Amino acid sequence: MSKSSPAPQPEYNEMGIDVSRRNVEPRPLTDGERERLEEFIDSIHYSSRYNDSEYEYRHVQLPKAMLKAIPKDYHDSSKGTLKLLWEDEWRGMGITQSLGWEHYEVHEPEPHILLFKRPLNYQPPAQ
Repeated sequence: MSKSSPAPQPEYNEMGIDVSRRNVEPRPLTDGERERLEEFIDSIHYSSRYNDSEYEYRHVQLPKAMLKAIPKDYHDSSKGTLKLLWEDEWRGMGITQSLGWEHYEVHEPEPHILLFKRPLNYQPPAQ
């Protein structure tokens, strides 16, 4: 019987996001992977924004068939969902949003729904 490696210990960033659920570094899509996702981009649905006293939120609904076309190393096999994606990863898949959004959770009952948040009144850094 092979031993599975223990789950990584949660490691939270300043926004309370468990970064241990991401790839260690952003893993860009290959040209072929990006081509396989292109047919789904126009069917990505973006919710309206909503907020609490600290953060602004929105969810992004991917077409269910798109999940099968996303590379396996973007998936968390222990949860049956996508990993939490780096900005470079979700933008590479065709998700388009203004600056400052962080992928913080996947809605497990519906793994094609990605949850994003950013600080209220977010201002991008000056160039």
